[in-house]
Amino acid sequence: MEIEKKQYLESQTEKIIQSWVGISALLGLVLFMSLTVLDYFATPENFWTFLIYRITVSVFLLLLYFLNKLKRKLSYQYMIVILGMASSAIAIELMILHFGGHKSIYYAGINLLIVCVLGVLPLNLPVALSLAFILYFIYLFPILLYDHITDLGIFINNNVFILSTIAVAFVWRILSQRSITKELELQYELDEDKEKLEQYSSQLEDLVDERTRDLAISEQRYKELFDSANDGIVVFDENSVVVDVNRQFCGMYGFDKRSLIGANLKLLEVAEFQNERNERMKRILNGEALVFETEHYKKNGDKLVVEISSKAIEIRGKLYVQSFHRDITDKKRLLEQLFQAQKMESIGILAGGIAHDFNNFLGTILGNAELLSQNENLDPSSRRGVKVIESSARKAGQIVSKLLSFARKGKFNALPLNFNDVLRDAVELLASVLEKKKVVVKVETAHNIPIMKGDSTQLEQVIMNLVINAADAMPEGGTVTLSTSLENIAKNHAVIHPLLTPGKYVCLRVSDTGTGIPDEIRDHIFDPFFTTKEPGKGTGLGLAIIYGIIREHNGVITVTSLLGRGTTFEVYLPAIESGFY
Repeated sequence: MEIEKKQYLESQTEKIIQSWVGISALLGLVLFMSLTVLDYFATPENFWTFLIYRITVSVFLLLLYFLNKLKRKLSYQYMIVILGMASSAIAIELMILHFGGHKSIYYAGINLLIVCVLGVLPLNLPVALSLAFILYFIYLFPILLYDHITDLGIFINNNVFILSTIAVAFVWRILSQRSITKELELQYELDEDKEKLEQYSSQLEDLVDERTRDLAISEQRYKELFDSANDGIVVFDENSVVVDVNRQFCGMYGFDKRSLIGANLKLLEVAEFQNERNERMKRILNGEALVFETEHYKKNGDKLVVEISSKAIEIRGKLYVQSFHRDITDKKRLLEQLFQAQKMESIGILAGGIAHDFNNFLGTILGNAELLSQNENLDPSSRRGVKVIESSARKAGQIVSKLLSFARKGKFNALPLNFNDVLRDAVELLASVLEKKKVVVKVETAHNIPIMKGDSTQLEQVIMNLVINAADAMPEGGTVTLSTSLENIAKNHAVIHPLLTPGKYVCLRVSDTGTGIPDEIRDHIFDPFFTTKEPGKGTGLGLAIIYGIIREHNGVITVTSLLGRGTTFEVYLPAIESGFY
């Protein structure tokens, strides 16, 4: 009980202090600017200098006023108070040193500051003492250091007056603090008494009617089961108006309970599934229990894939629907990634077999073409035809070579290397090509990259293909950012990719500001011969080869993209645990 009371008092005090810190900042701003008139009559020769001081402090106080609104925490508000008070005191002290020093009438500004800070703000005693010390130090120390005291009486008088103001402000602060604390304690006790009265009223009703009490117990049990369920549960009427939801449902969709109750559940449904939903609703209300998958929107606009189990229930003669919602977004994504990985492995095996067989056919074609070309009886037209056959066969051989590389059946020389060096070499090779495309390349390498084992030539090919693809996605020019980092993948991070085992990885991120990849083709970009380029402008093997090289290095590659905002490829390559470059 005492802990709850203490928390309540702290919470309310934070709210009061935040409010008064804002008021004090505005009050200080108004006082600083309004007293400019005093400067004009008291010291016209310093008017413009003092005006600069006043404007600077006023702008800073205005900034603190808005910063104060961002966060409600005592330590944060105390920091704002210290900054505001210190900046104001320093400005006043500069005016004092410019005009009269220890005899300056501007010492009255220090008194006003004491009243505004120590008198107005409901600060606790230690903080108030600290602020008083800082304030008095800012006034006294520069005078002792830079001013020559010629009139000791005035100097002592000014100090006594400042100290007296501090003392009065402290007494005022203590009395005000006690008053605020008592008022908050009284409010807390009133709230507690009100809560107790409600509890007594409820207990009295339970005593009057035994059946009502049993019903309340049963309801409580239901509520505990309802709110403690691992699945999101929602109860809605025949018109899809939400009647009740549990905590898991609120957390799943990002809404608080009050926002959901009374809202129509159709608002969460993705538009393309509305017709299916209406059909399901009819079947459920007719007594059929359904389990199905669909997509919903979260509060932040993200889509959520959910598995829903729904059944109609009757409560007091009225028909309702109870639905259990399970978030399977990550599960679906992992299954899709696993399916994609398995598909690519199958395609790789198939491509390797086809490539070997096709290579044998090409060898036969090239051999016979060479024999034909050595025949002296061939006329010029036939000889040109043989050369065309030979040239086409050699080009086909290059495609076969790429297919074998994708199928991971090519040569692979794994040596310890620093991936940052490989990245820099690849970027140098690309410099001249990218200049013509008006593409800016930014390289951001981490210094803690560990040693990894790989084929530098193949890794350069990965980097170059990714950068060239990014450049092609920016026909009007843009920026490609290549960055490296060390990633420690734990067991709970397997959601990145199902083939990614726990351990240390060198991560390469290639981000562009291009057109992005449409959702409907994203799952096919690593397929051999898949390309969106015009006929004759690409073989469709670039990303397939990249995929094969990365898998050969026991790594994975992932892609995220937003239409019109760019694409990011992430390559994870296993590191050697023994050390760093």
